[in-house]
Amino acid sequence: MTNRLRLLQLSKLLDVTRLNDQDDALQMADWLQQLPQLPVPIAAYCVYPDYLPQLRQVIADARQPCALATVVNFPAGELPLTVVCQQISDALAAGATEIDCVMPYQALLRGDHQHVSQFLTEVRRCCGASCLKVIIESGELITAQQVARATEIAIDCGADFVKSSTGKVAVGITDEAARIMLTIIAAADRPVGFKASGGVRTIAQALQLIDLYEHITGITATSSTMRIGASALVSELAEQLAVD
Repeated sequence: MTNRLRLLQLSKLLDVTRLNDQDDALQMADWLQQLPQLPVPIAAYCVYPDYLPQLRQVIADARQPCALATVVNFPAGELPLTVVCQQISDALAAGATEIDCVMPYQALLRGDHQHVSQFLTEVRRCCGASCLKVIIESGELITAQQVARATEIAIDCGADFVKSSTGKVAVGITDEAARIMLTIIAAADRPVGFKASGGVRTIAQALQLIDLYEHITGITATSSTMRIGASALVSELAEQLAVD
């Protein structure tokens, strides 16, 4: 695959994310206006629930179809289930088409796998037919076995994607975590997507993750099978694609 085709492939996998706690509506509007335009539609935008209506209008005006994602049980993964279900209901009513939900990973660390399973099963029900990405926060999980078990539970509970990180902890995606998650995903008895997030800062790193995904799963990375949360890459991608 030529370099340009690989860059276009990467562009189509991007979940362009803005989850800054200090933002207000004006700052969000400025960010959206300043984002460079890529020659192909990205996979999704992901913002806090409060900014879903604003972003939905921007997407409609741009006439570039993409998914509209938001986060729930974010970032610590410790909200009560009733609160998370209300967050999901409100987000879907505001126009979200994808829900990125943090797994209650502290319960996983305590060995309470049943609580995690029950929680995520109800989250799946609340999402209905909308895309559900379960964030396992791999950087906070201590052992390879915990990363594997978190991925298994997310899949068993109906996740459409298993996502590595919130980007709010010290350790985001690592090569080891990606390999473990992808090995479990490849062995699943149904199609499950993979989202690499947290610390993807260069195009080279993102392309390596695509190669790893395709090598382990044997599936071509598309927006329905793989996502990369790496908003920092948009400007660099736009520059390189303009040159190529």
